[in-house]
Amino acid sequence: MRMGEFSRRTGVSQRLLRYYEEQGLLSPARRPSGYREYEEADVVTVRGVRMLLAAGLNTAVIAELLPCMVDEGRILEPACSSMLPDLHRERARIDEAAAALLAARDRLDALIELTAQEGVTDEEACAAAGRVTSGDHPVVGGPR
Repeated sequence: MRMGEFSRRTGVSQRLLRYYEEQGLLSPARRPSGYREYEEADVVTVRGVRMLLAAGLNTAVIAELLPCMVDEGRILEPACSSMLPDLHRERARIDEAAAALLAARDRLDALIELTAQEGVTDEEACAAAGRVTSGDHPVVGGPR
């Protein structure tokens, strides 16, 4: 099938399909005219790529893992345990990123709590600290 139809079938834009090809995730056949020709197996591959992206993996890791995946019906599934170290590494990376986001949220919560406790309402003090107000709504990033 040609790229337009393939894009509709997978729900992935043509631009993103070209990117997947550049990253080695897809290898469509080429017609003599140069047009890409996709097969039914490519639909499963794209679904697998989307699943792995949703799991937080980047395309470089996905390119490493795809050869260890097999089509077991609806989606690609792991075919060998040699994937485990890579999957554990990626899970640890996601855990670290999640911990960093939670720490940032905690710092923001602390700032919110301190601001609410202090009851800062003096607009002159806010303006002196570089905070400009626009009507009733403060705007961050005013002159310093």
